[in-house]
This record gives sequence, structure tokens and C-alpha cells, in this order.
Amino acid sequence: MTSTPEYSVHVDLDVMVEMRDGTRLATDVFRPADPGTGEPLDEPVPALLERTPYDKRGNLQRHGEWFAERGYAVAVQDVRGRFRSEGEFYIFVNEPEDGHDTVEWLAEQPYCDGQVGTLGSSYGAWVQSGLATQDPPHLEAMFVNQGAANGWEATFRHNGAFELRWLCWAFVHGSGFAKRALEDPDLQTMLANVDTRDLLADGPVRKGESPLRHLPNYEEWAFDVMTTDGTDELWQRPGLNFEAHYEESADVPTVYAGAWYDSYAKATCDNFEALAERKESDHFLVMGPWTHGWEAYPLPSWKKTYSGELEFGPESTIDYQTLRLRFFDHYLKGRDTWTDQPTVQYWQMGTGDGRKTGEGRLFHGGEWRTADEWPLPDTEFTRYYAHPNGRLSPEEPAVDVASTTYRFDPSNPVPTVGGNCSSYAAFEQRDEPLLEYPLSERKKLNITGSGGYDQRTRPDTFGAEAPYGPLERRSDVLVYRTPPLEEAVEITGPITVRVHAETDAPDTDFTAKLLDEYPPSKEFPQGFAANLSDSICRARYRGYRTEPDFVEPDTVYEFEMEPYPTANVFEAGHSIRLDVSSSNFPRYDVNDNTGGSLYGGRDRRVAHNTVYHCREYPTHVELPVRSVVGRE
Repeated sequence: MTSTPEYSVHVDLDVMVEMRDGTRLATDVFRPADPGTGEPLDEPVPALLERTPYDKRGNLQRHGEWFAERGYAVAVQDVRGRFRSEGEFYIFVNEPEDGHDTVEWLAEQPYCDGQVGTLGSSYGAWVQSGLATQDPPHLEAMFVNQGAANGWEATFRHNGAFELRWLCWAFVHGSGFAKRALEDPDLQTMLANVDTRDLLADGPVRKGESPLRHLPNYEEWAFDVMTTDGTDELWQRPGLNFEAHYEESADVPTVYAGAWYDSYAKATCDNFEALAERKESDHFLVMGPWTHGWEAYPLPSWKKTYSGELEFGPESTIDYQTLRLRFFDHYLKGRDTWTDQPTVQYWQMGTGDGRKTGEGRLFHGGEWRTADEWPLPDTEFTRYYAHPNGRLSPEEPAVDVASTTYRFDPSNPVPTVGGNCSSYAAFEQRDEPLLEYPLSERKKLNITGSGGYDQRTRPDTFGAEAPYGPLERRSDVLVYRTPPLEEAVEITGPITVRVHAETDAPDTDFTAKLLDEYPPSKEFPQGFAANLSDSICRARYRGYRTEPDFVEPDTVYEFEMEPYPTANVFEAGHSIRLDVSSSNFPRYDVNDNTGGSLYGGRDRRVAHNTVYHCREYPTHVELPVRSVVGRE
């Protein structure tokens, strides 16, 4: 589908839209106009709404203009407490009601025909799902790209552990652009000079002792999501936990779009699976091989052909903007632009030849596949068991007693090397003052990497020390791998890991990571251990508990984890590999093993953790295996 502009654009900037509590939110409105006169159209048209904490000007302004040129009234709004909008910012909490009120305000405008669609990515996806829980009468369609489902289970927290990206977000995307900082150059300069790498290295942060203390509302929400138990009312709020409000959520056509290396890969699939089953309207799932975000300039597109050190090829790209236009044209204008869209469209990774590209990446390859439902109906969930000799196999362990003990020292955590990471960023530190080099123009440094990487440390790996090399050489990383596969194994869907283990500490963590292990080749003489997905379980919150239940030392427990879903072909000659450890830093915060508050003190202790791989306690990964068909 090719799309050419039909109209000129009329713009009203900073329209102040009043919410139910009297707070006014700044909104830019882009309307189609007559190409000859520049006057706004007389007839009403469908409207689109995008809400953002990242400043509605710039790239989002181009979005508004682009859709207005194609016959939509577009409202782009700064969320409460950000940039030109009034009120206090508390991450996500006010977005459901504010979103509902804005949808209904927009529907009442004379230039709107009463139909409102929503769009947006990341935070812009959260706010869509949030307002959907309020079921606005005039909401007619949503395109939700890379957003959450349940903030306690797999976004802010992950089986109890905290995803440290949100601490980075508070500084890099949050505090430096807070209204108070924007109004106080000295405060903004101080916050701009904060290097989040130093904060992470010196952690854990403590309330009242970090630079966030200068922005009390930011410190409040940051410590709330870091430290409160799942029993706190916060975790049931519709702005943070859409899963708890599925039943009353709007029943409108929706696209859930995401990526295998996105920080919301699980949530995207969970939302689609749950709501496609519950709702009558059409729901769609699109999953590519990308990382979080998109190429924003000049218009949104998934045009990167790689994620981290894995190359997928030009066929993996999608014109994101055109995809959204096709969807809205069909459901808001009744055009025949979406009828051939499959219910599920996903990129099956792993069918590449493993060569080294000119940019030094491994060609992992893949191809687009389609399906009618998710998980795929012909999936055979197959357990691969850990064995005493480090073997991973569908055969159950036959020995009565077998275990491996390692020493987990929280002062020396396993470094993060890529994965489902986003917002792990630090501002580039510069000598120039903000007036000469403002925050909006400063480079954001990626602390962890995002996507698939050979799992080895390098000099630029955060938290790593020489000698650098494969993570599997660490004494606190247990590796289980299949023998080189005789035939390809294709997996697509959700993954579960159950680690049977004990510890001599009152609390500790266990981590799991699934990898596609390439054999040595001429171009990669040491092979290539490509990470696919990972997870973590905090012992005190095992079994997705919402309140702490500390473990008894030297007692075996089952620690269940859900690494994010994926779609990958393990080619013949490769090995399926499962790594088990107790840290993945800074993707997750590090357990101090004391059983105390992780953000109340600095005491640490070494834990001796024992993983079992025997008949009674069979540590395993359950993979969504599919038969390999239609391939040479």
C-alpha cells in the first residue's frame, strides 16, 4: 500500500484540555485542511490520540502532521505533570482517567465524527491500555505497540525482582525533563550531571540520599515501584495492571505489536492472548525480531535489520507507519485495507547460515510466518531436563540424588550482555553547559545492550572485569546444553523454567537464560552463544507471591520462571542451552541474600545455592516445540 498526502494541515498548539479534577493537559491538534486555501475541513473526520511523557513536539509532531494529511484529526498530548501539562507526575497512575477524559473531549469536538482511535509505543502503549480499562464510549480502535500487561509480574518487577531500567528511566527520561527541572536551570544541570552508571555501581540507592530527593514526586514513585510488595494497592491500579481489569476493558479492534527482544515481549503476547479470547472485536498480534522502540526519523518504521549482534536480513523490516494507517483506514473509515492481515504475524528467527556480516554481526536470519491464534495450535510443550554432567535432554534424570552448588556473591554479580532490555541508559557526560548542549540533544548511552549477543564480556560490558570472556566460565553460572542437534528444533511461544534448588540464605535469587549455541566456525572460531530470553525469581516471592515468604535454609524449593516468549529455529549442529545462576545485573537488581530490605541498608552476604537435577527434583526448561515443516 502506498500512501500520498490528500490534505494540508491546520495546527492548534497547546490546547488546554480540562480533566475531571480540573487539571489541564496541553494538547496539540492537527487537522486536515483544504490544500488550496489551508482552511480546516468543514466535515468531521475520525480522530487519533497519542499521549506521551516525552514532549509532544518533534517526532510526534511529524506523526500528527502525517496522519492529518491523510484525513485524520490528530491530538498529541503531554501527560499530566510533563512539559506543558499541569499537575504532578506519578508514573502511569493517572493515565486511565486522563486518557478516558481526553478521548471523550476529542469525540465532542466539531471536527471529529465521534470515532477515536489511539496509538503510541512504550509509555504511549501503557496509556492506551490504561484508558481502555475505563471503556470510553467513543473509543473505536487501538494500535498498542510494545506495552505492559501486569506491572508486578513482568515489567516493574519480575517475580519480585526489580528491573533497574526504571531507576535509569527516572533519571534519563524522567527527572531531567520534570517540570520543576525545566523551570530551574540549576536543578536541571545537577540532574543532567548524574551518571546512572555510577548510581548502579554504587547501589542500592536509598531514599533521601539520591539526586531524586530534589524531586519528591519522582522519588516517591520510584521507591514505590522498587520496594512495595505485590499486596500494595498500587499493583492493582488500572494504570499499572491491565490484566486485573481485562473483563471491563473496551471491546474494540486492537493490534498488539512487539518484538522478541523487546522489554515487553511477554506482556504483548499476554495481552493479545487474553483479550482476543475475551472480546468480540478483531484482535491482532505482530511480533518481529527487533528490540524496544523504532526508527523514528523521518517517520516510524521497523527498518533495523538487526538486534544487538544478530542480523536478520532486509525482509525482517516493516513500514510501521503504513501498517498503522492500513489498520485505522479499515476500522475507522471502512476501507478495504486490512482484510488480508493475518491474526498473528511473527518473525521465526534462526534460519540464517551463521556467516559474519560486513558489520561483524552473525547472520541469524529468519522468515515471516502467520497463524490464526496464540499460542500456536500445533505446539508440543516439551521439557528439556538438566542432568548432572551438564547435559540438557528430553530424557528425565534417572539418578536419585544429584546437585551442583555454587557461591553467589552479590558484590560480584553476573553482568548483563544484551537481552530484553530498554531504558538502561546514561546521559553522555559533556563539559558544555546545557544552554550549548541541551539534554534533548545529548547522546543516551546504552548500558546493557539490547538484543541478541554472544554471551561473553568485553571491556565495555558494564560491571565486567578482566579477564574478559564467556559468561559460562564463571563459577556461579551453571550451563546445561544438548549435544549438537541431529535435526533442527523449532520453537515458537511461551517458555517456562523450573529450577529445583536450595540455599543457605533466608533469601536469594535464581536466574534462567535460554540460548541458541552455534558451533565453532571459520568466522566464529569460538562459536556463538546467542541469548534468546531470560527470567529471574526472587526466593521470597517464588510462585508469583505478592508478599514475602522467606525460604528455610537447606530446604529444596521449586523456583518457577517465565523467560519471555520467542520464535527460533535451533539448526542441526547447534545446541539448545540453559544457563542457571543467581544474578543478571543491571537488568535486575541484585539480592543481598540477607532477607532484609534491599533498599534500606548495605549489608550483604554470600549465599551457597544448590541446584538439583535428579529424579525427585528435575530442573528443566519447557519449550514450545513445533515440527519443522516447509524447509529444505
